[in-house]
Amino acid sequence: MRILLSNDDGYFAPGLQALAEALAPLGEVTVVAPERDRSGASNSLTLDRPLTVRRSHLGYQYVNGTPTDCVHLAVTGLLEHLPDIVVSGINHGANMGDDTIYSGTVAAATEGFLLGVPAIAVSLANHHAGNYATAGRVAADLVKRIMSHPPVVPFLLNVNVPDLPHDQLAGTEVTRLGKRHKAEGVVRTTNPRGQTVYWVGAAGTAADAGPGTDFHAVANSRVSITPLQMDLTHFGQIDAVRTWIGA
Repeated sequence: MRILLSNDDGYFAPGLQALAEALAPLGEVTVVAPERDRSGASNSLTLDRPLTVRRSHLGYQYVNGTPTDCVHLAVTGLLEHLPDIVVSGINHGANMGDDTIYSGTVAAATEGFLLGVPAIAVSLANHHAGNYATAGRVAADLVKRIMSHPPVVPFLLNVNVPDLPHDQLAGTEVTRLGKRHKAEGVVRTTNPRGQTVYWVGAAGTAADAGPGTDFHAVANSRVSITPLQMDLTHFGQIDAVRTWIGA
């Protein structure tokens, strides 16, 4: 099996190395990742300049672009063969609910999916993450299942793993995305030159976190697996908008 790995924390991130080590026994692993932390890059492509690719001491290829750039470049020209799967992560922190809109980790997997390749985004749900080996084992189990039960059509899975030793996990749950409260306000401060600068505020706390959501599964020590789709159409509002437009 040909496995393409990427992330948004950068090619030097411990989560990426843990993922590569976990998946190495399962096939031919290729890493194409950003040269620096690109968290929050979402699905952006770099269109205003050319991209460069370099190779690290671990053999990872790194790109001066976004996570989406990395997967797009790899799948459409850098690799000699189309990968069988794209796995993105292991992210340092959760990607649940609204996080998926902004996440570079999810975006890297999304790009693979849009290019016709099954894809998985894997995140360790704690900003003080330590149990990367647990998330790596979860990812490896999913890839093994794909090998033994290949999907009929490509899918995009968003996986969030509690930051626990593997033997303390309470199982796996297929979930829907929850929802956060709106983000906190920007933080205004002054830099050493006396200029006013702003930091983007923290993500909001969970608002919709009941049973069946990714938030609920992780809070109860279960691995959350959420199938995602790219069709953003709000079908429930089509008739209402038709009426409004015709009013």
